[in-house]
Amino acid sequence: RFAAVHVSALPPALSETAAMLARGVLVLASLLVLQAAAARAESVNIGDVPAVADALAAEQAELKADGAPTPAGSVVDEKKGTGENFQFQADVNKLMDIIINSLYSKKEVFLRELISNASDALDKIRFMSLTEEGVLGEGEQAKLEMKIVADKEAKTLSIIDRGVGMTREDLIQHLGTVAQSGTSSFIEAFSEGADVNLIGQFGVGFYSVYLVADTVTVTSKSNEDDKQWIWESSADSTFSIYEDPAGPTLGRGTQITLHLKEDCLEFLEEERLRDLVKHYSEFINFPIYLYTTKEVEEEVLVDDEAEGSEEEEEEEGDSDEERDVDGDWGDAAAGA
Repeated sequence: RFAAVHVSALPPALSETAAMLARGVLVLASLLVLQAAAARAESVNIGDVPAVADALAAEQAELKADGAPTPAGSVVDEKKGTGENFQFQADVNKLMDIIINSLYSKKEVFLRELISNASDALDKIRFMSLTEEGVLGEGEQAKLEMKIVADKEAKTLSIIDRGVGMTREDLIQHLGTVAQSGTSSFIEAFSEGADVNLIGQFGVGFYSVYLVADTVTVTSKSNEDDKQWIWESSADSTFSIYEDPAGPTLGRGTQITLHLKEDCLEFLEEERLRDLVKHYSEFINFPIYLYTTKEVEEEVLVDDEAEGSEEEEEEEGDSDEERDVDGDWGDAAAGA
């Protein structure tokens, strides 16, 4: 009431001037508010928000569909260098639990699966060589073959092929996740009474290695990558990937090394391996070489002058013979 009385008491000229000033202030304030709102909208880029949301949703859906493993941090080993740990995809964990805890007695099926996988890798590189010149390389690297090495001292069994090999991404995808539905199908079949021997029919035969091994190391070199990579797991829900500090020693191909369980050392015996390889390579079209050892007795000529001193040094006997153990590649199964 006071303001109204006070304004109305002003002279007419002053009242009109005050009203004009008030309207000007209101217009200026409105302009400043609109300008600030426009600047905020530009910085946020409101028009792009739906597109960004759609892109993120699509990316999340793609990752979920691929079943990509989750990195679990970096690991450092003095011999291996810096690597990265990953969690196995859930279905792979279930599959490995089934295999590790299986009471199935025919553990030899692991060799059948590894030979079959090596043959597939050799088939792929041979097919690629039909259209890509130089893909096979030269010399030893160009030979399409498999080799099997049993090391009794280290208690390891290695299967080596000169196939297509795998990159780091291939190792993660093929050995850490399951792009195909094979794992789920096998788990379902196993729950209905199927045995581990059928694992190869579901495309996940590699994991049968854990029937006989505590730890598995996969070294691989692909033509698509200058580096050679190592995948390793002890079936503890994780696997590690790191660059091979020895460099690309394979040239091309894959080496799978099994660190055998104590109750599976029979698979280091030459005759046992030879019989199994012959049995499981019936339909394999590539040569398989088994590294063998043999003892050779050789006579040693002893000079009359040195005979006395040699007898003192060789009190344990066998002074007229010595045994050499030679390593050689035996043809366990020559493919067609």
